[in-house]
Amino acid sequence: MRAGVVWRQDWLAVGFAALMLLSGTARADAALDWLTRAAAAAKQQNYSGVYVYHHGEHVEVLRVLHRTDATGELEKVEVLDGTPRKFLRVNNDVYCHLPDGKSVRLERNALRRFFPALLPAQPAGLLDYYEAKLGGVERVAGRPCQVVMLEPRDGYRYSYNLWLDKQTGLPLKSRVVNDSGVVVSMFVFSEIQIGKAPDVGSFHNDLAGKRVQQASLDKPAEVAWDVTPPPGFKRVQEAVRALPGKSEPVTHLVFSDGLSVLSMFVERVDPRGQSLRGLSAEGVIGIYAREVDGHTVTTLGEVPNMALIETGNSVKRK
Repeated sequence: MRAGVVWRQDWLAVGFAALMLLSGTARADAALDWLTRAAAAAKQQNYSGVYVYHHGEHVEVLRVLHRTDATGELEKVEVLDGTPRKFLRVNNDVYCHLPDGKSVRLERNALRRFFPALLPAQPAGLLDYYEAKLGGVERVAGRPCQVVMLEPRDGYRYSYNLWLDKQTGLPLKSRVVNDSGVVVSMFVFSEIQIGKAPDVGSFHNDLAGKRVQQASLDKPAEVAWDVTPPPGFKRVQEAVRALPGKSEPVTHLVFSDGLSVLSMFVERVDPRGQSLRGLSAEGVIGIYAREVDGHTVTTLGEVPNMALIETGNSVKRK
């Protein structure tokens, strides 16, 4: 009789463990469903609104218009305070109207996406490096939202919290939180209208009399550096750019896991200038710099210091 009780308890324990495993899998699947819905909504929904961008102590207010039709996507983002800036995206081409009112920077086949388009088209790949969990339901800009949390599986990335509109899935708020629980950056809509397409005339791209500078996003003729980024980070952009205050073009590399992003700049050491060395920060952006073969390698981004240091230390000439 005693053996039967033990046998029954063992099977109950196994059954309970299996039930918990299935429950955890179901919750992960539900979170992924929300992320997939959110990625599609940012691309397919028509919307207009005003959002606030918090980055450390820096705060900006921006207006966004997004329209999708048979020709593809149109998006306009305007900075409403401080220095006037305007971005117009026509499918994969981004026109940045500079504050002088006379110059436009054009990025063709740009990777640049604006809030609320934060997620990759296929968010399932994120789950190799983040654990997705559902939170509660909270209101943003007067609309009920499902909270989804993406928590890192390693020390190379921060946590992301997303508030997704219950009706459409559109992200209405996002927050990056570091490993100390400090909010690194946040986007949040203060007002939003979803479903009504902004008038196509709102996206008029006034280039008359302006100088259009095309930013090269093509692979440089010669990339002289090997870089090994953290697991999951892939090189998504490489270019040689002329930057203000630099006498020579600078190699710019961008790595992303689909959500987190880190940038690297490689430039020849200027013996007349003062170069960064080691770890530092610009607000909440981490920076790591070192010298390699007569060049300064600077790695920066909203990622843990470990990701910056290991990436920077991996650089070597081919």
